[in-house]
Amino acid sequence: MQVTQTLSEGLRRGYQVVVPLSDLDAKVNERLVDLKDRVRINGFRPGKVPIEHLRRMYGRAVLAEAIEAAVREANTSIIAEHGFKLAMDPKVVMPEGEGEVAEVMAGKTDLSYSVELEILPKIELGDFKDIQLTKLTAQVGGREVAEAVERIAQENRPFADKGQGAKAEQGDKVVISFVGTIDGEPFEGGTGEDVAVVIGSKSFIPGFEEQLVGIAAAETRTVNASFPQNYLSANLAGKAASFQVTAKAIEAPGTVTVGDEFAKSLGMESLAKLEDAVKDRLGREHAEITRRRVKRALLDALDTRYKFDLPPTLVEQEFANVWRTLTADLEAQGRTFADENTTEEAAREEYRKIAERRVRLGLVIAEIGERNDIKVSEEELTRAIVDRARQFPGQEQQIWDYYRKNPGAVAGLRAPIYEEKVIDFLLELVKVTEKTVSREELYNEDDEPAAA
Repeated sequence: MQVTQTLSEGLRRGYQVVVPLSDLDAKVNERLVDLKDRVRINGFRPGKVPIEHLRRMYGRAVLAEAIEAAVREANTSIIAEHGFKLAMDPKVVMPEGEGEVAEVMAGKTDLSYSVELEILPKIELGDFKDIQLTKLTAQVGGREVAEAVERIAQENRPFADKGQGAKAEQGDKVVISFVGTIDGEPFEGGTGEDVAVVIGSKSFIPGFEEQLVGIAAAETRTVNASFPQNYLSANLAGKAASFQVTAKAIEAPGTVTVGDEFAKSLGMESLAKLEDAVKDRLGREHAEITRRRVKRALLDALDTRYKFDLPPTLVEQEFANVWRTLTADLEAQGRTFADENTTEEAAREEYRKIAERRVRLGLVIAEIGERNDIKVSEEELTRAIVDRARQFPGQEQQIWDYYRKNPGAVAGLRAPIYEEKVIDFLLELVKVTEKTVSREELYNEDDEPAAA
């Protein structure tokens, strides 16, 4: 095999590879000998079919297999020899001229092809002990607990029928039946009977509930709304749907008295027990925000510390994902770049930087994880799938089957678990100083899109 380098530019490498005809012949003969003992051909005893007869029958197909194997082995050899880690699969360009292709497929000439590689940069990891972070924490106060209990009370208010001719307002409960279509065709999960919707609860897809304002009992109207880009069912994600909605009843919210009886209606022993449970939940929420902020600070420190060339294709793919999500969100909200006080050009520049940051941090985190043998166990992955399934009561089996049949979806669960494990590893090494702040300060995060 003859290999000639044709490109060395940044993280791109190119090679011209020539595989001798003799190597291809050897692979073909090896495959034909293997076939000789396995094929059954009329007129010949098992294992007695002449090689030349097999060559006439299967030679072209076997040669194609030999070429594929030779290319795979040659590329593997190039990668191993140079110690490359690939950012993308090799891009192989085979001969294009009809005469040259015919000569190769006829087994009359050497195979000559080109291959382009996009490699990962070499990342030199330093000592993380000199990174200093401030970890913000907040205590759960009595007023915060009282406000949360009041919100629970509001969410559990009784509803009463508003009477004939009444129209739905914000906060009202509307009992509806609906039939949804996409491009005029019904879709799975697009119908419902006697479904209760509280206008303003945001329990339906964006834009659905708002269009129920003003509807009256027995009225039918068309509601148009789009499924979010990150919707679980991939066949519905980002698609615009039309729903024929009929209101069965319009109910107005009543009042509820917060006390022991209210707590018991929620399955708690007393109001004090309810308050304890709320305080515990708020504490977990505070801890999640604390974790998110210290993680963000750590990632900012890593982003500042590590600067290196990025694989262009990885950046382009990440930017495409970010941009697609952004434009879909704007479209779903009926907003434009002007509404966001920016231009498309400026937004592209901003979100390209975000894509570059994501790729850079992803490579750094992957390198740290690999160097320190950090892995995601099958048990952790199974637990993540189970947790995901629990988020969809009544659809647990469908969710489980979805992940079982979609390795890409499983990878989507594995990645954040891996990232969190690397973050935990780093937080044990860096210097972290705790600082107690108010709830308002803890939750006062900036509006910059998360780049981790």
